Amino acid sequence: MLVALVSLGVGLSSPVCNAYALDAQLNCQSNPHDFIAPLLDDQSIDPKPMRIEANSVNAFRPARGSNLTAFGFHVSAVFGYAQNDPIFKQGSGQPLQSSTYGVVVRGSASSVEARVRQAGSNAGIREVVPLFLTAIYCGGH
Repeated sequence: MLVALVSLGVGLSSPVCNAYALDAQLNCQSNPHDFIAPLLDDQSIDPKPMRIEANSVNAFRPARGSNLTAFGFHVSAVFGYAQNDPIFKQGSGQPLQSSTYGVVVRGSASSVEARVRQAGSNAGIREVVPLFLTAIYCGGH
């Protein structure tokens, strides 16, 4: 999944003004459907996944002008998966057994983790591209 997340964030940028912060949704007290559905409803992300991993994790591109942020970092991609949820398309391989959702942001893992912990979230942090892209996720990975 990390390789896919790298491809999601490269080349995507926009200024962070009038940002829509996803901090509260990344408190890991939600589920993939409740995280993704409002973003689809308000057209903050493109409805068609830009990538569907073999394990069925769906990655969505932020819609033009949506200016999504997470803990002060620009969001390059939003991802999620839950079994038997029609929002998520099935991949070609074995789907994840657990649900997951999150974002890929521009920033180093250490700086992202510091802000996430300062905000009180217990979300997982995974470096995607050293010093450049980091995933913030809840649930399986």
